[in-house]
Formats: sequence, C-alpha cells, structure tokens
Amino acid sequence: MIAAEHPVVPHQSDPPDDGGGKPPEDRRQVFKRRFVTATIIVLLIGIPAGYLLISASQSRRSGKDKEAEAAAQGLREDWPSRMQRRIFEIPIPGNAIGVQYYETNNWKASRMYAKFRTTSAGLDRFLTGLGTGRAALEPGAIDISDRDIKITGWYFGANDYWASTTHTNKKPRPTQNITVNMTDPASPVVYVVSAATP
Repeated sequence: MIAAEHPVVPHQSDPPDDGGGKPPEDRRQVFKRRFVTATIIVLLIGIPAGYLLISASQSRRSGKDKEAEAAAQGLREDWPSRMQRRIFEIPIPGNAIGVQYYETNNWKASRMYAKFRTTSAGLDRFLTGLGTGRAALEPGAIDISDRDIKITGWYFGANDYWASTTHTNKKPRPTQNITVNMTDPASPVVYVVSAATP
C-alpha cells in the first residue's frame, strides 16, 4: 500500500466541554427552580410573621374583652384570695368589712381593684403593710384615675373628706393608688387600685 492511498487527515480539536456531558439547562427549568426557592422563602418568613400578628391582635382583643367582662360584673362582694393579695400587695386588714374586689388582666397591665371599710388602727396596719403611712395621705386628693372610676363605678362625692397617696414600687412589683374616705375617721373606707405592668 502506498502513501497516496492513505491521505493524512488533520487532527480536529475536541468539542467544547459542556459540563461533563450534561445538556444545558432549559430556561424554563431555571425559572421553575428559582420560583420554588422564592416561594419556600416567602412561606418560611411570611407564615410565622402572619401568625405573630394574628396572635398579638387576638391577645389584645382578649384582654379588652376580659376587662369589659369584669367591668360589667362589677366588684365582687368577697375577699380576694391570699395569692391575689400577695401578688398585688394589698394587705387588707383582718377586721375589714364590706370587702369588694375584682381583677383585670390584659397585655399592658394587670390590675386589682379593692374596696373595704376598716377602723382607724386597721387603716394604719394597711398603710404600714404597703410600706407607707398616714403621713403620705394628701388631704383633699383623689388618686384614682377617671378610667378606673369608670370601670369600678366608684363615686367620690364632693361633700366627703378624702385623702390619697400613690405608693410606687420598682417593677415588676405593683404600684398602688390609694384613696381613703376619712369622713368618719373611726371607720374609714379604703379604695385601692394596684397595677402591675410587665
């Protein structure tokens, strides 16, 4: 065989590398993958955020509903439990009569409203138990807010002799607004709003 029968074929270069033999990705597949990824991210962030908003709204509404329900029921003719008295720091003296109370709770604050009649010595024991004294009572003042008056239905007449004080504690301990009807000094009537805020 002679050389003419076997022509020399020039060496051709290899085809360009296309990623190990895999076909190029279709644009639709790329879009689909990105869409699925974006959807998952939105769901992972959006669902918990939405849940938190709904939960906060329900909590607010529930607190307002409970407060309205308590206001509708009015003060209960009974003693608050020992635990309630301890939590709200309302040391009602043992000789108190006509004790009334109720408690409200919402996301902003928890309040205990209490009213009772006691003796002059009982008033001193009550104030001492709070960490204050009769000298802190400001004559002619009413330290119960209009909001609390509206909720309780308490009436502070102009013809009675009133004295008040606000006993402030460091959080999370409650703060007490105290107003006393001193018209009959031997038998004062005490009004207390004890509020605890987070």
